[in-house]
Amino acid sequence: MARAFAMIMAGADNADLSVLTEVRSEPAVPFAGKFRLIDFSLSNCVNSGIHNVAVLTQYRPRSLNDHIGIGKPWDLDRSSGGVRLLQPYRGGPYGDWQRGSADAIRRNLDYVLQQREECVLILSGKHIYLMDYRPFLAHHLEMGAPVTIAVRRVGRHETHRFGIISQDADNRVIEFQEKPRRTQQNLANMGVYIFRRDYLVELLSSSSGDDIGQHVLPEPVARGHVASYTYPGYWADASTVQAYWDANMSLLAEEPALNLYAPEWIVHTRSERRAPVKFGPAAAVNGALLSNGCQIEGAVEHSVLSPGVQVGEGALVRDSVILNDSIIEPGAVVERCVVDRQVRICQDARVGHSDDNSPNADLSGRLNTGLTLVGKGSVVPAKTRLGRNVVVHPFSRADAYNNSDIVESGTSIGRNLR
Repeated sequence: MARAFAMIMAGADNADLSVLTEVRSEPAVPFAGKFRLIDFSLSNCVNSGIHNVAVLTQYRPRSLNDHIGIGKPWDLDRSSGGVRLLQPYRGGPYGDWQRGSADAIRRNLDYVLQQREECVLILSGKHIYLMDYRPFLAHHLEMGAPVTIAVRRVGRHETHRFGIISQDADNRVIEFQEKPRRTQQNLANMGVYIFRRDYLVELLSSSSGDDIGQHVLPEPVARGHVASYTYPGYWADASTVQAYWDANMSLLAEEPALNLYAPEWIVHTRSERRAPVKFGPAAAVNGALLSNGCQIEGAVEHSVLSPGVQVGEGALVRDSVILNDSIIEPGAVVERCVVDRQVRICQDARVGHSDDNSPNADLSGRLNTGLTLVGKGSVVPAKTRLGRNVVVHPFSRADAYNNSDIVESGTSIGRNLR
């Protein structure tokens, strides 16, 4: 088995996640209660026996850096190998702001050349999946190609979101289309690659393209240098608000496609020391995922709650994702919402409640399915009514509402921090 080291792309901004990425990078976005998105790629690496991992950061990295630390939760706090955070810098031939996945690796080719492993496993830090990379590496060796792409089948209505490949009977990639508007193919690029290290160095040194899928892969595909590996398991790219909400809600199924409870494939994370979940005498919980430190006095239905969330007496949380240490005060109602960390929904407020489903005026293409977003550290004043497709930007306080207790559907509150 060829040895491999991993490089995880974790530096891009993604405005499609709205308030969730105004204050943090996408891989640092909390998911499934206690996890962050990057936990899946990191855990897949160590569970696959890969303990030499570089994380390439750039956009708003502080939350991500704090979460990873020295890598102890993933057994990556090692003097040889372990986890390395590679950040942009000034000076030298590679110094400057990174413009895409290929450019990020190109600016760290000195690091690539220092590694002893013959294969480079390139991953995204924002994907949700449980994958053993060892069969992937074995397939790469068997095929003998300089590049192997992991692919999976997607629905025909999803192909415009992904790079789509065509392959021959021998699993050789013969065509690559980046986010085609129409195609008869449905094998999607997962953003998971294996490159022969020397080939990757040569390829990036002789090209100036910024993105692996869009700019770098077409040339090796044309040469017949790219093989494919079809992954049959669950994989989600939660890169839009709707996809993020859907991925969280899918965990509440009776038999979810993503099994977070498999003892043979643990998703590691930096766990917070919290007390157990506490239920009050009037609490009612149905079909929910609750994390340590939650205190429930009201009702929670079909929702995902992160550590430290409080739901007051007479309050209702339904079809929502509530992140760490947010407080839903007595009598408040939260429906079809994504509520970021340290938010306070004050007494008798109603959030995401309206018959009007008008798209958000600022994000009509991204926020039009009835979800309401409340950014980190914000306050929704007592008795305020927020409609659907509303965005409350991070750290918005009572004065952001201009003394109005009704926020119509499709409205934005506060200042965008991006």
